[in-house]
Amino acid sequence: MQFFKTFLASLLGTILGILLLILIMFAALVSSSSETEPYVRSNTVLEISMIGDISTRTTSDPVEELLNPSAAAKMSLQGLRNNLRKAAADENISAVWVKTNNITASWANLEMAYRYFEEYTESGKPLYFSTDDLGLNEKSYYLATLADSVFSPPVTGFQFDGFVAQFTFYRPMLEKIGIEPEIFRVGKYKSAVEPFLNESSSPESREQTREILNSASNTFTNAVAKRTGKTDDEINDLMNSEPIDRLQFALDNGLIDMFAYEDEVERIIKNRIGVEEDADLRTISYSRYLRVSAGRAGLDVPDTDNQIAVIYTSGMILPEIADSPFSTSSGITPKRFKKQLDSAMDNEDVYAIVIHINSPGGAATSSDLLWHYIKQASEELPVVVSMGSVAASGGYYMAAGADRILAGQNSITGSIGIFNLLFNAEELMNEKIGFRYETLKTHEYADLFDLTRPFTPTEQRIIQQNVESGYETFLNRVAEGRGMTRGEAHEVAQGRVYTGQGALDAGLIDEVGDLHRAIEIAAELAEIEEYTIDVYPKKVDFFERLLRSSDAQLRAVLTGWMPNDLMKTAEDLHTMMNQPSGLNWALLPVNIEVH
Repeated sequence: MQFFKTFLASLLGTILGILLLILIMFAALVSSSSETEPYVRSNTVLEISMIGDISTRTTSDPVEELLNPSAAAKMSLQGLRNNLRKAAADENISAVWVKTNNITASWANLEMAYRYFEEYTESGKPLYFSTDDLGLNEKSYYLATLADSVFSPPVTGFQFDGFVAQFTFYRPMLEKIGIEPEIFRVGKYKSAVEPFLNESSSPESREQTREILNSASNTFTNAVAKRTGKTDDEINDLMNSEPIDRLQFALDNGLIDMFAYEDEVERIIKNRIGVEEDADLRTISYSRYLRVSAGRAGLDVPDTDNQIAVIYTSGMILPEIADSPFSTSSGITPKRFKKQLDSAMDNEDVYAIVIHINSPGGAATSSDLLWHYIKQASEELPVVVSMGSVAASGGYYMAAGADRILAGQNSITGSIGIFNLLFNAEELMNEKIGFRYETLKTHEYADLFDLTRPFTPTEQRIIQQNVESGYETFLNRVAEGRGMTRGEAHEVAQGRVYTGQGALDAGLIDEVGDLHRAIEIAAELAEIEEYTIDVYPKKVDFFERLLRSSDAQLRAVLTGWMPNDLMKTAEDLHTMMNQPSGLNWALLPVNIEVH
């Protein structure tokens, strides 16, 4: 009896605790939504902290902000552009001061951030960059090349050594544990399965990865050359020099302007913008300045009801296979995307749609549904696709239904191909662990995807033919969307990965440009001159956000110890293995990142 009393008391305490937590979160939500617009005093400096990743867009998450107060200040391209445009026009903002260290954003997103800073500098207002005890890596220094002055402490890091992409192969491990990969694919460039088949990369894989590396290197080198007045060859010679005392090297070669601690940087900025030495430097943070309206900052706000809908999509493309809020809580699903698309289409003020895609692809069946929805929408309104860091394989598949496709110079796209990744675990189950299986079936192919035995030659032929059929469908979608023959589409497909310029040369995109160029094209197609932006997806229900945030926090605790590349591979494999058996994949080669 005492046990049950204790159990019931603990249960009641837990329920009350959860309810109290929800009430606190709800109070925080109401409190944050009622904050007034900040007043910016004259001669104020906008402070921007840029560390880690830079996402395309962040959504308000009161739950995460309560658990992690720094989440409110998360950097996004959307927020950065809005703040820099306001700062350029705001007569009360005298300068922008960026505090940065090791940025990890993709090169496609960095390229967009660079353009936003470049637009700000055209206002004539000063831009300053400084770093701390972590120092500058190539990605943060790339943005800093636009600054009027770059400051660094006299003892810290400075990376100026070039770029690297590393392949990881799992074949030796699979052999040790007794798992044989069963691979079915189309296209000589479809290298997503190479880590499971080989112990080294294929020439085709190295070729396309080299192209991605060179694109990032050229982007960086051109920016440094523009700042220093040196030639690209001279910059490359500097990067090939021995990395000894790189910080002094940076100062000697004009890469940075001055050694200065943060308090010294503050005094320098005060002097340059005319603040008296004994007065405080007025600053406003990135997150606080986000709440300043465009009109208050001095920007012209269009007086029109015309709208262009911008739908942001991100993550692996997957079907929704369960009703749990934890199932497919991130990523792109046909059901969720159609809901956003229908909402935009039902808005009578929307004259065109821009879809921002950031996806390595995913399930071929889901990709085809997404293509269908976009194709349908394009028959009623102009639809333009803007590719983010990556819009490849299934990400390109869905884009093929649009009227126009744009990609950044360093966007990763293409990868038009299909594969099926299966595993024969017979040795692991029978010999390593000691399981035995007995199978009863009613028809010949009822156990087609039984992974406890090898596939028969007939089964291999069946799966391969299904993969080839999926590839032909993919090719037809591309050929129809791009005005190509089947043969022309196949010539540029076969799983090959492209950067933006390569995709343009191959006829897979219409223009190298960013999201805002895509919006301009959408307005031109819709024949409207003034418009406002209607952004999707809208804010999710509070309790759904609570569940998603809790799920994310739990994942972080359980997987925080894992290296990023290993965790990414584990997540992708877990996702694929938890989908219906035999699903064909239109998925980018595993984890292409340039550091």
